[in-house]
Amino acid sequence: MFSVLQPAPPIVVEVVKQPPAAHDISIDYILTMFATAGVMLLVAAIGGLVAGAIFIGIRRRRDTSRPPSTESSHVTLRI
Repeated sequence: MFSVLQPAPPIVVEVVKQPPAAHDISIDYILTMFATAGVMLLVAAIGGLVAGAIFIGIRRRRDTSRPPSTESSHVTLRI
């Protein structure tokens, strides 16, 4: 009975310095997502402009190399 009444040895707990709180990653992810979408849209726009310029150049070169005809230019669509 006397062994129950005797004080137990103290429990030692080491307190370690906690790391600083990390910032929210979701904002960085959203900004990266919009930046990636913007880059893709820019690349698509530049590619469309280059392709359009090539098609217009081909059409103009083809039209200048064709001999003049009696038809007006408004009729020759040749789609």
